[in-house]
Amino acid sequence: MTATSRPRPRRLPLALALAMALPAAHAQQAQPGHDHQPKDLAAVEVKATPFADTAEDLARPVEVLAGERLDEAKANSLGETVNRLPGVQSSYFGPGVGRPIVRGMDGARVQVLSDGLGSGDVSTVSVDHAVSIEPFLADQIEVLKGPSTLLYGSGAIGGAVNVIDGRIPEAVTDQPLQGRAELRGNTVNDERTGMFRLDATAASGNLVFHVDGLHRETGDYDIPGYAESAAHLAEEGETPDPASKGTLPNSFVRTDAGALGVSWVGERGFLGLSASLFDTRYGVPGHEHAHGDGHDHDHDHEGEPGEEQDAGHEEEGGVHIGLDQRRYELRGGLDDVGPFKSLRAKFAHTDYTHTEYEGDGAVGTVFDNASNEARFELVHQPLLGWEGALGLQWAERDFEAVGDEAFVPPSQSRDAGLFWIGRRGFGPVGVELGARVDRNKIDVDDAVAVGPDRDFDTASLSAALKWDVSDALHLSFGLDRAQRSPTAEELYSSGLHVATASVEIGDPDLDVETANRAEIGLHWHGGPFRLGLALYQTRFDDFIYLADTGIEEHDGPVRVWTQDKARFTGAEAEFEWAFADNASGAWNLRLFGDVVRGELDGSGTRTLDVSVPHGDHSHDYTVELARDGNLPRIAPWRAGGEVRWELGSWRASLGAVRYARQDRVAQFESETPGYTLVDAHLAWHQDTAAGNAWEVFLDGSNLLDEEARPHTSFLRDVAPLPGRGVAFGVRMFF
Repeated sequence: MTATSRPRPRRLPLALALAMALPAAHAQQAQPGHDHQPKDLAAVEVKATPFADTAEDLARPVEVLAGERLDEAKANSLGETVNRLPGVQSSYFGPGVGRPIVRGMDGARVQVLSDGLGSGDVSTVSVDHAVSIEPFLADQIEVLKGPSTLLYGSGAIGGAVNVIDGRIPEAVTDQPLQGRAELRGNTVNDERTGMFRLDATAASGNLVFHVDGLHRETGDYDIPGYAESAAHLAEEGETPDPASKGTLPNSFVRTDAGALGVSWVGERGFLGLSASLFDTRYGVPGHEHAHGDGHDHDHDHEGEPGEEQDAGHEEEGGVHIGLDQRRYELRGGLDDVGPFKSLRAKFAHTDYTHTEYEGDGAVGTVFDNASNEARFELVHQPLLGWEGALGLQWAERDFEAVGDEAFVPPSQSRDAGLFWIGRRGFGPVGVELGARVDRNKIDVDDAVAVGPDRDFDTASLSAALKWDVSDALHLSFGLDRAQRSPTAEELYSSGLHVATASVEIGDPDLDVETANRAEIGLHWHGGPFRLGLALYQTRFDDFIYLADTGIEEHDGPVRVWTQDKARFTGAEAEFEWAFADNASGAWNLRLFGDVVRGELDGSGTRTLDVSVPHGDHSHDYTVELARDGNLPRIAPWRAGGEVRWELGSWRASLGAVRYARQDRVAQFESETPGYTLVDAHLAWHQDTAAGNAWEVFLDGSNLLDEEARPHTSFLRDVAPLPGRGVAFGVRMFF
């Protein structure tokens, strides 16, 4: 059955009706005193570690988004949502796909977590695969910068992003029934989004329920000029069609997400379960196989939402993707268990299907992924002055890709890890130590294997120190030795990767990569000022990366997975100044900047033999790769600032970020021009006598309508970021 023949229910009207009805239904029983005050993000408790610490207390670098700051930052993708945190940027493969990049590292080096467990998707397999977590349903997002293998294993050697959604309640609610809802639209893509969440405690006081839901529809988005960059048009010798100016074809998104959860909560612990779904369909810009009269650019949404849009995109020849994930979780916690302060156990089973549709609606390739993951944490009582936590993590993944464009063979992965992390105070100095060992096994399907099964053993060590020089000045130091096992994609890829219009060749002989990191940080706050600085360097042995060979096959470049020594060096800074608080309102200035360089750390060149599949035979090449120079797709330096204002029920902000020209490029890679993105936010918040609250908002993005092409994107020459847009809507808290 093709995508056009599948009936689509009218989910959006149902979501909007629910969102509007919930506050009214609750107004009769809500109690006064609704609290929606701005949150001090430095004081928010971080859930990604076993200890109940805030971002400011931790010796490791952590960024947190919550409250109003999270509301303003929420976007279609997780990467775009966290994109303006220091040291964090986003990949980009159209508006439906954006994965976090932490200090220059992404993909299989940055673990994406749903409250401490892996997301269960295959977003590390290919850059066109979306993360299966909906940012609009998040309560809090935490970014652990630097190696997080100690807590989360091999896939977190570059960091971790933990999304807290509260789908399994761990405590009774403050009121018998509480929640929030939001309706929004956007001028840049004709967005229509409705979401809601409800949390309720039964009369018995022990059963707590959760439900949430979201529906989003967007059309093709507006851009300042043409989809293709001037450099790309010149290289191809093409003249753009004037009728194609102003809209990025095949950039639509439609998403449905929701969950049900229930927990039994007692005095010493809880036990709960949840079921959730994430279903999204999105176009892949730059992958149109156009036929007919061309694209329609008028954002016309008349008729059945979704159904006509799918049909329209298929008529236009747009390659698009359908992603469906079903997830089931069981979690429990118990406090004061003999010699242990607490026990936490988590288990998740995920069924994931990712279908790539060709321009005529026919199925091209189907990716199936079934995964299980379990995690146990025991926080023990102080032992010889050390407070610590023991942890056990186990995961398995059964992956299969079927279709003519399946460039990765079926495989089964098994991972098991054991860790301990401990901390102790010595006067004004706090010390944290940790160690972890992992066993990773990858079995590849013998029928299509391009290499043998592989086993890996990895070990990671970590030490961090936080020195409270005074009440206002804090210094932190970190040393890590972390290891990562190669993934099945890096080992066994062999064939045309349509998403990147390239041929990817894996290396089944890849070894474990080892990272040694050193970091120094400073945090100072005094009166109206707050300053944070960080300097770091990570040196890799056997760093695994995707290198261009300079060879062209199947009308695209040939890239090989290979490894060599590498070095990442970077710095981050953030400054805040509450410079006025008077009759005109409370005013705050925030400035931030970050820079990272990713370089190969060898010398000379090395020779590789490359065999490219070509039907029933192969083409063999010998290539020379440089052992020094820049790594590909490293984000450029940037600097930004914003002014925030609050007065009574009103708040507003105006900000800008300058992304520099990236001219430190890898072998066979082209430079990317810089650009400046200006944004603004305006909101009016009103508490009601019934204890509810309403908030009306306007959010402007890319207000200068600049042509912006992120260097981290494989699509930068054919898919710029959206042009000027204004999001508007209403939020309800009850």
